[in-house]
Amino acid sequence: MKSLRDFNLKGKKVLIRVDFNVPMENGKITDDTRIIETIPTINYVVQSFGKVILCSHLGRPKGKRVPEYSLKPVYEYLKKVLKVPVKFLEDITSEETDRVLEDLKEGEVLLLENIRFYEGETKNDLEFAKVLAKFADIFINDAFSVSHRTHASVVGVAQFVSEKGIGFQMEKELKYLSKIVGKPERPFYAIVGGSKVSTKIGVLRNLLNKVDKLIIGGIMANTFLAAKGYSLGDSLFEHDYIDVAKQIMKEAKEQEVKIYLPVDVVVERNEEIKEISLREIAKEDKIFDIGSETVKLFSQALEGAKTLVWNGPLGYFEKAPFYKGTVAIARKIAVLPSTTIAGGGDTILAIKLAGVETSFSYISTAGGAFLEYLQGKELPGLKVLKI
Repeated sequence: MKSLRDFNLKGKKVLIRVDFNVPMENGKITDDTRIIETIPTINYVVQSFGKVILCSHLGRPKGKRVPEYSLKPVYEYLKKVLKVPVKFLEDITSEETDRVLEDLKEGEVLLLENIRFYEGETKNDLEFAKVLAKFADIFINDAFSVSHRTHASVVGVAQFVSEKGIGFQMEKELKYLSKIVGKPERPFYAIVGGSKVSTKIGVLRNLLNKVDKLIIGGIMANTFLAAKGYSLGDSLFEHDYIDVAKQIMKEAKEQEVKIYLPVDVVVERNEEIKEISLREIAKEDKIFDIGSETVKLFSQALEGAKTLVWNGPLGYFEKAPFYKGTVAIARKIAVLPSTTIAGGGDTILAIKLAGVETSFSYISTAGGAFLEYLQGKELPGLKVLKI
């Protein structure tokens, strides 16, 4: 794949697929991380006298114009942080499109309205992709987080643009993730949490072929504990995936990969919070976090790691006091002298809650794409750039 640096950008329309799917409240951006990470790519094109055209989605408007999903707040934000003129195009199919493109000068930026306002986007409609291609002498994908989607602005448009490549944010993402899927420096450990075994079977199986230790937490751990015969009271777990959990543990043993599961938990029992051992779980208990002995066990297990990947919280961290286990492990990872890589929306929120976001080697903003990449899958948004 070509890098942004490989092109002569002067005077060219450079369509950049970015991910400005940022959280908002009352029309105000509450976390600008995804925008900030794309600024180096935008500035490079500006400084190379290219014409920047930014394309993104926001939310899931399902092909309709939904005002709350407009990118206008992002437009207002960009006008403040970029030191060049920024323009906004409300409808890429309108008659004014040609005039707007003609008027766009070198070093200026044009933000397109939410690409998911058009049905052709998620359907990867090729006629719609041709409309997008009008905005591109060069197409740059700088949105790893949507590269698992076969959408018009990710895959379709690239089929109609001869010059295409990746931006700096994408480069950075692939640099660190390749350390995991390629030949990671050993010992290589993984922490996988979150709610469902069902959504992460492929990840777990692929990691078994690579890691030396696998630490499992969150609701996902409950399914593994149930597979080991523990009674979990009124706690959530996936009954239909107990056999899958058993099989994964069997495969881990065969491959000499040590799996770590909670040894104690924090439960809510009749509106009272208790830290108890697994054997003490009562019929009315709901598990919401790992206990202090598990924090010690997991922390000790992490010692000596050269490479570490983390995806998924270890408890119901959004609700006090059930964030304690996840925060403790985040802080432990932060002081490891290792290559530490984390990914997924909830994982990022947990790391920020712990106040250690600057202490990780790399934090991926991607969710689904991060998981698919960990499974060893080739993402369609990357594959099309090699054609």
